Amino acid sequence: MNYIKHLTGFYEKVAQDNTLNPTHISLYLALFQFWNFSRFRNPVSISRDEVMRISKIRSKATYHKCLKNLHSSGYIDYQPSYNPFVGSQVMMIDFAGELKVSRRNFSNQL
Repeated sequence: MNYIKHLTGFYEKVAQDNTLNPTHISLYLALFQFWNFSRFRNPVSISRDEVMRISKIRSKATYHKCLKNLHSSGYIDYQPSYNPFVGSQVMMIDFAGELKVSRRNFSNQL
């Protein structure tokens, strides 16, 4: 897993997606950190409180709304557990293979 290519592919996809806002990106990066800690194994088990803390999201409603948006937009596959003692599962989608940015194209976008 090349996390640099993954994040570059993610940001390329985000740049084309007008439905996401900074809260979605913050949440995604918090989920990415959980994935990183699990050595990029899918799915990764998450704790709502920890993800909210890392992403700096204070509202449970905003957290759940953004998580569902990321799921429905194809950034993650979210499987809630509905059990307070068992973490929900998140499958991170690999964006490294979707990388289309070249150095020349990037400088043209600036």
